[in-house]
Amino acid sequence: MPPAPKSEQHRVSLQQLSSYDPAATIIALQDLLEPLGGMAAFVKSGQKVLLKPNLLSGKTPDKAVTTHPEIVRAVIKLVHKAGGKVFIGDSPGIGSAESVARKSGILAVAEETNCPFVPFETSVTISSAGGKFQQFEVAQELLDADVIINLPKLKTHQMMGLTCGVKNMFGAVVGLRKPRLHLQAGTDKAFFALMLLELCETLAPALTIVDAVIGMEGEGPGSGDPVQIGALLAGSHPQAVDTVATELVGMKPQQVWTQQQAIATQRPYTDLDQLELCGVPLETLKITGFRQAKMTDVNFGLKGALKHHLRHALTARPVPDHNLCRRCNDCVTHCPPEAMKIENNRLSIDYDQCIRCFCCQELCPHGALMTKQGILLRLSNFLHKK
Repeated sequence: MPPAPKSEQHRVSLQQLSSYDPAATIIALQDLLEPLGGMAAFVKSGQKVLLKPNLLSGKTPDKAVTTHPEIVRAVIKLVHKAGGKVFIGDSPGIGSAESVARKSGILAVAEETNCPFVPFETSVTISSAGGKFQQFEVAQELLDADVIINLPKLKTHQMMGLTCGVKNMFGAVVGLRKPRLHLQAGTDKAFFALMLLELCETLAPALTIVDAVIGMEGEGPGSGDPVQIGALLAGSHPQAVDTVATELVGMKPQQVWTQQQAIATQRPYTDLDQLELCGVPLETLKITGFRQAKMTDVNFGLKGALKHHLRHALTARPVPDHNLCRRCNDCVTHCPPEAMKIENNRLSIDYDQCIRCFCCQELCPHGALMTKQGILLRLSNFLHKK
């Protein structure tokens, strides 16, 4: 595939930001958007503008699970300056949208700036932009916007490798419809990644701004560790932004399933050579020692009965830490294949039914689900590092 042409439309801008100090944040965001034409290039006077942050679950900002409220506040100010009418919305993985927004600090920002917070509650079916998936069920509240601004948090992701611009738009799917899509994909991560790509392309956010000031490493997106990255990224194409984000933390495209599938399906903006980077040089911002989520499967080209027989050895699986588990039942309720239950006052998992989507680990409010790799997967991981 020939390189995509470099143009202002597909620039990716980078800026340094070491903390969430409000004054420093607004200046950094203005500098970030200046090479893209400023907020006025994306928002016109009178337009309804939806801000779509990452509101995975009800954690405080210091946990780096959700988009930081000061990023949201600064974006609201810039949209207001451009004449836009702002509202904020999402559908969390667990808990009510209001409770998650309050715990994360975003609801307070919405109230202080007179910006409506609109939980995603009503699903409508829309036609896709083309591809394998013909239609999607998404939030009507999102479709009511003239402009969507995507505000992801840069984090590791146990299933997809990394969550950033493309993955953040999965929040457009309301409530328990998310587990249904996981169940539809089953253990096929490529299928799930392709769904994420096509969903994001169908919704087509006008602007993606990544909160990578403090990201998450390790067992993300809900139970990893905060890590100082000190960066903001922005662009008009989520795939382009994700390509830069992957490079920023030193991951390879093959380690991020959405990147891997974007390359396999010959989508544009999957290579730095296809992009025009501006702002602070990427090499200045790149970090080392970023801890990825544990590898959760490996494919040795085995097929049929042999692959099924070796499934547990070739994959990772979620394992309860019974000392941390409070038997709250959240994982049981949200498990797509219904492979979990509380039995004799103890959480148990049916691994023959488990599809290794790691929704349980992602959504556990107590960090009580660990990742255990099968013996062949551990061996593959060791050889890969060598």
